[in-house]
Amino acid sequence: MAGHSKFKNIMHRKGAQDKKRAVLFSKLSREITVAARAGLPDPNMNARLRAAVITARKEGLPKENIDRSINKAAGGDADTYEEIRYEGFGPGGVSLIVETLTDNRNRTATNVRLGFSKNGGNLGAPGSVSHAFDRLGLISYPASAGSDEKVFEAALEAGAEDVESGEDGHSIWTAQENLHEVAKALEPVLGEAEGVKLAWRPQTQVAVDEAQAATLLKLIDTLDDDDDVQTVWGNYEISDEIMEKLS
Repeated sequence: MAGHSKFKNIMHRKGAQDKKRAVLFSKLSREITVAARAGLPDPNMNARLRAAVITARKEGLPKENIDRSINKAAGGDADTYEEIRYEGFGPGGVSLIVETLTDNRNRTATNVRLGFSKNGGNLGAPGSVSHAFDRLGLISYPASAGSDEKVFEAALEAGAEDVESGEDGHSIWTAQENLHEVAKALEPVLGEAEGVKLAWRPQTQVAVDEAQAATLLKLIDTLDDDDDVQTVWGNYEISDEIMEKLS
C-alpha cells in the first residue's frame, strides 16, 4: 500500500469556476435522480445516492435542487436515464473511458463520436480499452483533511487498498465492494469526503508531449461539456511543466 505516491489524478476536471454552472448542476441532479430510482430515496439507506448527494453539496448544488431530484425519482415523475459507457482513443495513444447518463442514446452516441473525431481521437468498440483499467472505489479528500501520514494511517485502518497524496489532495482507493464501508469508517477521522464514487484506474500510464496534451485536453473538455457525459477517465500523464505552458 503506497502512501506517498506522486501519481497524478487520472480524471481531468476543470474547477467549478470554469464550468457553466447550469451544465454542472444538470449533471449532478441527473446522477441524484438515477441513484434515487436505483434504490431507496433515502441517502442513509442508499449508498450511491449518499455519494451523489455528498458530491452535489461539495459542488454547491442548492439543497432544494437536491430534494427536488430525489422527490421526482420517489414520485415516479423523473425522466428515465440509461447508463452507457463509451471507450476510445485520444492523441498519443491515450485510452479514454466516457461514462454517460442519457435519455437519448442516439444523440449521446453521435455527440461522443463527433467529440472524438474532431479532436484527434476515435471511438472504439466496447471493451477496447477498459481491459487496461481496474474498476475500484475512489474516495477524495482535500489536502486540508490532514497530513499524508494521517490520511495513510486512517485509510489503512479503514481497510483501503491504496492512498495517493499530493498538493491537490488525497485519493483513497478501495475494492469496489468496500467503497462505502471504507468511506463511513473514514468520516470520524477525516470528516466528510469531497467525493465517493466508483472509478476507472489505469494499470499503466501514457506520457504525452505538449502538442498531444493540448489536443487531448480539448477532446476531454469537449466531452465534459456535453450534458449527457458524467465523467471522463483516462490513462494519460501530463507533466507539470507542460500543464503550466498550456494553462
